[in-house]
Amino acid sequence: MFTDEINNLPVLYSLRNCPYAIRARLAIYKSKQEIALIDVVLTNKPEEMITASPKGTVPILVLEQEGEPLKVIDESLDIMLWALKKADPDDLLHNKQENTDTSKLADMLSLIAIFDNEFKTQLEKYRCAKRYHEDNLLELRQACEKHLHNIEERLNQHSFIISDKESLADIALLPFIRQFAKVERQWYLQSPYPKLRQWLNNYLQSPMFSKVMAIHKPS
Repeated sequence: MFTDEINNLPVLYSLRNCPYAIRARLAIYKSKQEIALIDVVLTNKPEEMITASPKGTVPILVLEQEGEPLKVIDESLDIMLWALKKADPDDLLHNKQENTDTSKLADMLSLIAIFDNEFKTQLEKYRCAKRYHEDNLLELRQACEKHLHNIEERLNQHSFIISDKESLADIALLPFIRQFAKVERQWYLQSPYPKLRQWLNNYLQSPMFSKVMAIHKPS
């Protein structure tokens, strides 16, 4: 639940289309935590945000409780885990399954790390190549595709990336795969990833995504 009124709530500094901020908002939405959301204008970042986290990159979650020191979480995955450890009604961390397999969470975190450390770097190069009409576009797209093959294979085995239940990995990877799909839209629509396209489209057409992407008044 997002509100524009702070009222002693945790404060999330966000940027509407930043993939890291999107996934933080997705986890908060899923956890049903009430959060004050401040959309940031990059050319005029709030002083309170810079004070809380001098690196000045979104998302930043500021937790302030009476009688306790200020707590700042400024990594998107840490914000996601904070939210879902507070409340996880959809069991995105897979803690409530019978015969809980702790390797599921390890698999989620390992896959997210690969996308954060490898896929995101390759994706940025791919996006730049398209923007500046560079001649290595195909090579850079194929570097990204190595990771998409993995996701397609997983989705051929079950409804979501980790299992037949939605997980942390789904909402953590979603914003980056959304970015990839926009680079060469016509190619993507004909690409050999039908399960991935269906998975992504289900999210993009969902009421949840519309609410998470709603426009809030800038700070």
